Amino acid sequence: MSSLITCSHVGFGYENYDAVVDVSMEVDPGDYMCIVGENGAGKSTLMKGLLGLLRPTSGSIVMSDELKKTGIGYLPQQTAAQKDFPATVWEVVLSGNLNRMGFRPFYSREEKTKALSNMEKLGITDLKKECYRDLSGGQQQRVLIARALCATDKLLILDEPISGLDPSAIQDFYRLIRHLNRDSHVAILMVTHDVQNIVSQAGKILHLKQRVLFYGSAEDYRKSPVGKRFLGGEEV
Repeated sequence: MSSLITCSHVGFGYENYDAVVDVSMEVDPGDYMCIVGENGAGKSTLMKGLLGLLRPTSGSIVMSDELKKTGIGYLPQQTAAQKDFPATVWEVVLSGNLNRMGFRPFYSREEKTKALSNMEKLGITDLKKECYRDLSGGQQQRVLIARALCATDKLLILDEPISGLDPSAIQDFYRLIRHLNRDSHVAILMVTHDVQNIVSQAGKILHLKQRVLFYGSAEDYRKSPVGKRFLGGEEV
């Protein structure tokens, strides 16, 4: 089984600053990987590189043929303006199909069916006609995940997805992601500060501080010197 994404000694930078240096890792089908580290460690920069928004300054990123065809579902951090977006839930979820529409002015029957299926999968069918900005934070996240799944069901990249959610919504979100990963076999790549929770959720951890401090299973991370220090609240 080939990897969805393979990074080989990849680096990214801005002008004369190296934000990410010599990262080698793989995202495999069905993975649940989290990228952790302090602020300014290069997590978001690496994510932008994986999404093709930044060119590597060194090394290489190889996408599988399957991923080239299906693309990546991306859930960015929400701004205040995005949370106040005046569209219906149905319109937001359907918009996940935009990249494959080309110059077609209307959504196809297949795209509408897929949007409905993803809404059902995320438990938000009853919210179809509701205005997105009137939803709770947890409901908005479900809508955005359904939207991302309209783009692809192979890999979701999530950037600080629990930011602004209350504790109950956070646990609900983790249950949802586990379900998508285990039952629907969607690979998950998540950037998060919530390390205490995520080590019991994820399968793999990539700990960055410009360079890779740790890359491996969550179980090995808990036992590693880097993991023990970070989980104890100490900066590494």
